[in-house]
Amino acid sequence: MPIINNSASKFRTELKNITATSSGDNATLLYEVPNNYSAMVELLLISSSNQANKKISIENFHFEDSTYHTMVNELVMGSNSILNILDGSRLNMHQKDKIVCFTDTSGNFDVTISVEEYFDPVRI
Repeated sequence: MPIINNSASKFRTELKNITATSSGDNATLLYEVPNNYSAMVELLLISSSNQANKKISIENFHFEDSTYHTMVNELVMGSNSILNILDGSRLNMHQKDKIVCFTDTSGNFDVTISVEEYFDPVRI
């Protein structure tokens, strides 16, 4: 169980322009949970600055079973729009789990993730 108190957690935000056009290991890495930490994802925001509708996909890599799981598959977003994927919910992740993104056309989306990381010394 992670240590959950003010001295053991830290907040982190990552922002990436999505340039990858294929899934899995070839996708753009948005966030990876560090060793000996668990993380609570509070925000997963997609921003589209496209001139026309384009598609984005987001996958969650679960380290324990070495599998990519689809979170968003070819979501079509209008030009100059935003979407919070979690919409008030939270996602719990463990060390070496990661979130990756890819698009049908390189460089059309910015994705922001905000997490609270908890020191979890029993995770090896």
